[in-house]
Amino acid sequence: METKINKAHYREYIKRFLFFICTVSLITYFLPREGSFNYQYDLNKPWRYGLLQAPFDFPIHRQEAIIQAEKDSVLTHFQPYYIKNIVLGDSLLAAFTSNVANNGTVDSIGKSYTQLLEKELRMIYNRGIISNEQLNYLKNNHLTSIKIITNKVSTLLPIDQLYTPLEAYNYLKSLNSSMVYRSRLQTYQLQHYLTPSLLYDSATTEGMKAQVLKDVSIYAGMVQSGQKIVAQGEIINSYTYGILNSLRSEYQQHSDSSQQQDLLLIGQIIFVSLFIFCFMIYLDLFQPEYYKHKRSLLLVFSLIIGFTILTSLMVRYHFFHVYIIPFAMLPMIVCIFLDSRTAFMSLVITTLLASLALNHPYEFILLQIVAGLVAILTLRELSQRSQMVKSAGIIVCSYILLDISIGLLTSTHLGDINLSENIYFLINGVFLLFTYPLLFILEKMFRFTSNVTLVELSNINNKLLQQLSEEAPGTFQHSMQMANLAAEAAKKIGANSQLVRTGALYHDIGKLGNPAFFTENQTGFNPHNQLNYQQSANIIIDHVDYGIKLAEKNNLPEVIKDFIRTHHGKGLTKYFYISYQNEHPNEKVAKEPFSYPGPNPFSKETAILMMADSVEAASRSLSEYTEESIRELVEKIIESQVQEGYFKYSPITFRDIADVKEVFTHKLMTMYHTRISYPELKK
Repeated sequence: METKINKAHYREYIKRFLFFICTVSLITYFLPREGSFNYQYDLNKPWRYGLLQAPFDFPIHRQEAIIQAEKDSVLTHFQPYYIKNIVLGDSLLAAFTSNVANNGTVDSIGKSYTQLLEKELRMIYNRGIISNEQLNYLKNNHLTSIKIITNKVSTLLPIDQLYTPLEAYNYLKSLNSSMVYRSRLQTYQLQHYLTPSLLYDSATTEGMKAQVLKDVSIYAGMVQSGQKIVAQGEIINSYTYGILNSLRSEYQQHSDSSQQQDLLLIGQIIFVSLFIFCFMIYLDLFQPEYYKHKRSLLLVFSLIIGFTILTSLMVRYHFFHVYIIPFAMLPMIVCIFLDSRTAFMSLVITTLLASLALNHPYEFILLQIVAGLVAILTLRELSQRSQMVKSAGIIVCSYILLDISIGLLTSTHLGDINLSENIYFLINGVFLLFTYPLLFILEKMFRFTSNVTLVELSNINNKLLQQLSEEAPGTFQHSMQMANLAAEAAKKIGANSQLVRTGALYHDIGKLGNPAFFTENQTGFNPHNQLNYQQSANIIIDHVDYGIKLAEKNNLPEVIKDFIRTHHGKGLTKYFYISYQNEHPNEKVAKEPFSYPGPNPFSKETAILMMADSVEAASRSLSEYTEESIRELVEKIIESQVQEGYFKYSPITFRDIADVKEVFTHKLMTMYHTRISYPELKK
């Protein structure tokens, strides 16, 4: 037996460990790791955070558009490089001279004209001849000059002094317009000696271009460590915007290294692990039943993980502002489905984990914790839609007031207070209104029962309660009386009064199977007179099983079925059991045929209902209703239940039981108070 218990404990701890690992892994995976500069800002908008100072020295990056414009300006004044082929020019000039000497008619006119052509050709070759394509390229790119490399020496030459083969020929042709000279020029066939001698040097050009572009500075200055960048409420102009972008870029470069990424990841894992571990320790110490009911555990951790991941994604992708996330929704849901203490603890843990994604978390933590506290205080028991609207309004007001107070503490002038965040708080309040429909979805997913559902079920116009009032009116009245008694007692000891009230209305629906066999529905005829005691006991006991069947057929929540199962616990149908014993004094009577199936109450609410059921039913048999008789009845019945161990597994205390007795006594005295007799008019 001990080995089985140890194995069960071992498996439970393994499950908790796996749950812990999954939670830490999910949260850590989505946390941003691109540096700690997670501010959100816009050009010509106010700075929403506190004073920002430079954490280290860093250069101010110029805007890409400005850098590109300067590069374009530099390139417009850049001269491409060409290589002059001197050997080609000399050889072509020598070939021309030789051709003229061998083939031409050398006379006084021809000799002078030839000398003129040789002189001008030498001048053209000294400048260089460029191809038509290259000259068009230079003009199309609005270049005004080029650099010509001759014997590793570059010289600047305007492109309007360059010749193409055609321009050189036309120039030589224009030296003398006489027909004699023109006919001589045609015989010289100059087009064969006008070949481009300037060749584009791509290697030198691209190398020098890269050097020139490299000289264009990408920085507009330096920011010193500790220097003020921007204060809260200041408008972000183009200069400040550039500094902020530069700081973000520097953070990005610092975080790009693998070592920095590893250190950041390790720090996040340790941080998240510590807080999740502390929360699980809290649950183990103060709410251990949540480990037994996995749905409760899954709901709380799903909310913690969901809100943390949502914050991380919004910061990572700069999607709106984190203040629009309705963090107060988390404690609302936990408080409605579970308890207010766990709601507050889950809020604190979630807020601290989400703050890891922010660079300026202190204001965020203050705002979310205060808003969460307000949510818990204003929405402890949700029963009407109007409560949600009021709660959302109060939460938004608390956001705005706290934000203004922080602004007053950190600003020197009223004009410095940033009120632009109020729009985010208003959006937050609108999102909080979606808590109401979300409750319905969560109820179906995690099989919880909210107070809203309980209020809807407690409406006496529901089909099942209407049927009970018509077919078993005595039972219906008994249930109504019980609901008032039990709800008042639950309020007194801090239990869920709405749950007890609804459970009381449905606890006896099983009597619809045979309503006439229960005294409160009888009108003179008692069918038990025709049955033996065991048969009567079976019919009475069967109303519990039949009540469960009706509850399942009508889709009643599990918490309501608990009241049907436990309102008699494992008690006896004492009337029939004792009557049978009296008729068979010498027989050992077994208790099983006269016992209810149970189980006994296991919560404060089910314990209160058992007490109220017995007390209300017994109070109908009192001959007179005085404070002494009522108090004695309440004391006798409840003490009898305590002695028989019905509340052994219920977390109700002796102090709670004493308070319940007092409430029952006062309520019964009010219910059965003696009315005064009205006098008759004397004739």
